[in-house]
Amino acid sequence: MNTREALVVLNQLEGIGPIRVRQLLEFFGDATKVLQASGPTLTRVKGIGNDLAGTIVQWQSTTDLAGELKRVEAFGARLVFQTDDEYPELLREIYDPPIVLYIKGRLLQEDKNSFAMVGARRTTHYGQDTARKLAYQLAAHGITVVSGGARGIDSASHQGALSGKGRTIAVLGTGINIVYPAENAELYERIIDNGAVITQFPFSRKGDKQSFPIRNRIVAGMTLGTVVVEADLKSGSLITANMAADNNRQVFAVPGRIDSPQSRGCHNLIRNGAALCENAEDILAEFEQLFHSKAIGQADDAEPVPLPNLTDHEQAVLDVLDVTEQSIDTVTANSGLAVSTVSVALLGLEMKRLAKQLPGKLFARR
Repeated sequence: MNTREALVVLNQLEGIGPIRVRQLLEFFGDATKVLQASGPTLTRVKGIGNDLAGTIVQWQSTTDLAGELKRVEAFGARLVFQTDDEYPELLREIYDPPIVLYIKGRLLQEDKNSFAMVGARRTTHYGQDTARKLAYQLAAHGITVVSGGARGIDSASHQGALSGKGRTIAVLGTGINIVYPAENAELYERIIDNGAVITQFPFSRKGDKQSFPIRNRIVAGMTLGTVVVEADLKSGSLITANMAADNNRQVFAVPGRIDSPQSRGCHNLIRNGAALCENAEDILAEFEQLFHSKAIGQADDAEPVPLPNLTDHEQAVLDVLDVTEQSIDTVTANSGLAVSTVSVALLGLEMKRLAKQLPGKLFARR
């Protein structure tokens, strides 16, 4: 067994996290010696009691090193360790960097210029549109977008970066072979083709209440800053923001509607010192020494694309629509038209790709 294989074993043991592994390595000098040590010797290490010493001594009966290595290879993934060039430079700097990363895809040197984008799983149309827009803008500047691969803001952030033909990295709170949520299988494949899917968890490890906060520290730790797009006061994305702040990374928050519960977490972050973020320029302005900003509105100098021909009723309805979802009753009241007229106009705007219907009979401007 070599050092790398010994680290894979230690990473699989319950209760032996990165901090204890660091303490063990400082004491023994090499991971292979840790696995060869006796129980009484192991208990001399700070933080290692009898139970954890027993876990280490009995590693051969609780782990399957050969099987783990075969599974990783068969899945098309690989293992990256802290001493490897591919290991994210910023991630090495945090208090408890992962012992090993399971990676499918590629991590590049350019990924050091990356930002995390996180937010609620249950999100609004406004939140998803904003996440896609910001991620698209960041990707257009050559910045890698890092998120957690989950529903809601995470998925929208990955999608926006891919639409901007940029790189994106999904950090999982599960084993590398588990797609969670299942509907993101196709998105994961696109991320792998244009970045990477990574995790610190062994093969087939299921997600739970502990694994996702552990995942969040990687998201915050491997990036220059964290952007919270939409979050209520109990959102796990606030954990990511706090971890970013603890690691002296910049935290940004996108403001939302004052009557939306999904905006309260962001507003609280802004109240407590997070930078307000309305577009990618707000982010890049904090890092002028790193990025030579290309104007986000590069296309603004181009000839404007003319709108399709609209009827008077369609124009009246379009004027009262915005990116925030509205019920047909609200659109009717604001436009001053009859509900039947509004229905016809909305259908016309949908066909002309200027409006879209959302679940719950809600409508928004594209």
